[in-house]
Amino acid sequence: MRTLILKSLFARPVTLPASGASAAALDEVGRALESRVRRVYGRSLSIREVDAGSCNGCELEIHALNNAVYDCERFGLKFVASPRHADVLMVTGPVARNMKVALERTVAATPAPKFVVAVGDCAAGCGVFGASYAVVGSVGEVVPVDLTLRGCPPRPIDLLQGLIALVDKASGRAAR
Repeated sequence: MRTLILKSLFARPVTLPASGASAAALDEVGRALESRVRRVYGRSLSIREVDAGSCNGCELEIHALNNAVYDCERFGLKFVASPRHADVLMVTGPVARNMKVALERTVAATPAPKFVVAVGDCAAGCGVFGASYAVVGSVGEVVPVDLTLRGCPPRPIDLLQGLIALVDKASGRAAR
């Protein structure tokens, strides 16, 4: 036991290289998103994340949007705790049987205009969980989906680019 404690005390920390997205590319995407959100909504875009039965890989990438590298709040995005305050629902994972009703209620509780984003390959088509008895189906089979972001998991910069496409779709919908 002493050996293990001494090794852990004198071991060097493990570090990982920075993400593939350059700071300039991230800033460009973020500023584009911010200008579109301010133009369409006149305020911040509120996001509620819903885990419908995933492996948590997509949640880690969504939560990375709030870390010091991506800092999504500087681009006019904020995560909210209640669907009643949300503009966008980001749903991850295939819909498990025990989450079907909860997801339907969450979508019903979100005020209009609302947008549902299926995040990740599992939300889009059930991924490796498709043959499981515990899975009802993809997010699109349970609730209407406005945008699908593929990837296992999608990178945070891909999430930001997807939100740009969603806001552009919202502004086109408002113009009609």
